[in-house]
Amino acid sequence: MSDSEGDLLERSQRSREFNLVLGSTIAVSLVFLFVSAVFGEAVMDLVVDEEGSSNPYRVPVWERSTLPYETEGDFGIALEVGPYEILATENEWNSTHHFVEYSLPISEGGAAPDNAVISLAVWRPNVPEGVKVPVIAEFGPYFQEASVETPSIEVPGTWLGQMIIDQILPHGYAFAQVSVAGTGRSNHCMDLMGNAEQLGNDAAVRWFGEQNWSNGAVGMIGKSYDGSTPWQAAMFGAEHDYLKTIVPISGLIGVKELMWRNGSAEARAPIMHNGVYGSYGIDGDEEDYQN
Repeated sequence: MSDSEGDLLERSQRSREFNLVLGSTIAVSLVFLFVSAVFGEAVMDLVVDEEGSSNPYRVPVWERSTLPYETEGDFGIALEVGPYEILATENEWNSTHHFVEYSLPISEGGAAPDNAVISLAVWRPNVPEGVKVPVIAEFGPYFQEASVETPSIEVPGTWLGQMIIDQILPHGYAFAQVSVAGTGRSNHCMDLMGNAEQLGNDAAVRWFGEQNWSNGAVGMIGKSYDGSTPWQAAMFGAEHDYLKTIVPISGLIGVKELMWRNGSAEARAPIMHNGVYGSYGIDGDEEDYQN
């Protein structure tokens, strides 16, 4: 047999193999189409039933566009009303205030290298005795800060806190507001995204996870500055597993990237860093000169 005849035979054999594979693929596809057409609705009903029985609060994706969302208010409205009331406290906002102690290296200097504390406020749902709840927390420099004229940290923030307390807390979540180092009633220096701020944030996360009313699960949420602090806390994930999730909204990827371009400081660098955040913690007490 000549070389040309051999090549022709080989091409013919390859063609038959290709046609066989193609025919088999088409046949299998037709079988699946037939099965889905006949039994698809039954399978879908089974999936819905299984989801409904195991998780009655989960709405199937294909039904979500039909839900009666409320879009006219200042905040989103939870479609399901939670079963729990807020746990009443001694103040009118139903919050409790706490100081969390943490350690700073002596190299930090400032007003509180030996007795640093983080100021925070907590709102809890009134759950049955023995029930432990997760914590949603917002960390930032804007609580009870004279520089921006915000009220006491025990008052829910109008930008996020009140919405979470009204909409999410009734479903069994505690909520917390945390003043980063050097702001509000948290002492030491205002350390913009720095080491002291990072250590203070981690101390607060650990505190939330270790309370006797907490189930050990902490989530962080916030926007802008408050959307940057969750990344700081997430850095400590190798040391403990209290922080389960973060929802950082429009946060920073770094101070350098915020304030410098092509090696030079933008106009807002001295304004924001020194003029705005540098003034945080200056409230007329004896620590001002140290900070």
